[in-house]
Amino acid sequence: MPADIQTIGSPALWTITVASLVLLLALDFVLTRRPHEVGMREAVGWSAFYLALPLAFGVYLWAAFGSTPAVEFFTGYVVEKSLSVDNLFVFMLLLSAFAVPAALAQRVLLYGIVGALVLRAIFIALGAAVLQSGTWAFLLFGAVLIVTAVKIIKDALGGHGQEVDISSMRTVRLLRRFMPVTDDYRGSHLVVREGGRRALTPLALAVVAVFATDIVFAVDSVPAVYGVTQDPFLVFATNVFALLGLRALYFVLLGVLAKLRHLNHGLGVILAFIGTKLVLHWAHGVWTWVPQIPTLASLGVIVAVLATVTVTSLHANRRDAEPVS
Repeated sequence: MPADIQTIGSPALWTITVASLVLLLALDFVLTRRPHEVGMREAVGWSAFYLALPLAFGVYLWAAFGSTPAVEFFTGYVVEKSLSVDNLFVFMLLLSAFAVPAALAQRVLLYGIVGALVLRAIFIALGAAVLQSGTWAFLLFGAVLIVTAVKIIKDALGGHGQEVDISSMRTVRLLRRFMPVTDDYRGSHLVVREGGRRALTPLALAVVAVFATDIVFAVDSVPAVYGVTQDPFLVFATNVFALLGLRALYFVLLGVLAKLRHLNHGLGVILAFIGTKLVLHWAHGVWTWVPQIPTLASLGVIVAVLATVTVTSLHANRRDAEPVS
């Protein structure tokens, strides 16, 4: 990292955070060992728990390290959580496309979250390495986000939104070419023995498809949070807290996600804003008179955009529901 970038991530803090992550993931695997349909009460309870964790962690950061790391963490968390909701929408489309039984949905989501965490960790390490090479990395990250934002907004305005074409996924086609696939689901098994040879189940294909989408989201997500804070520990922490509660949040928002018709518009605006923030940060290092966008102002803009697209989505849904006179 550049010399002026400080990190609060001591070895002890990293160890505690990673150990807590492993413990929570292990708990999730135990809870999903027996497939069952997730009720709203269970989903809301776990969502509340995973919402309380980042709030408590942010309060700890404020008490131990001051307001700056805490505000950066909360801002990064809001960014990552909003992007993860978009991630959930794609998961919903994938589960529908593969006709995943409701009882197995939470296991697929858990695999997807683990894959997302691994990929985010890799991209965070790569991002930190790139930042060490100089401030030009901020220009690169900013350009990536702006290009992504333009594509998202263009697709949203064109009415395309999120689309999933299973047949076009190279990973899925590759698996089907090298291994047979059973016609039906076999509980939570990914691989079974059939006709004397190993065969994949449709659940395995669904998991692989989720992993493939995780790669795309990691490319957007990590540069976005590096636009809020350059501390690798805070970048990792925001991703961890945003992803951990996704499994439960999916079942809470299952009926709501499709109604947030303007979510992609908002995410495009947020990514464009953060991309601009990164470009300005790079330019400030070259020309000191170029202004920078404070983190607290970023938080305000992000919350305002999310609130706006929620209101406009609800208004559009209500308008469409009105009978035509």
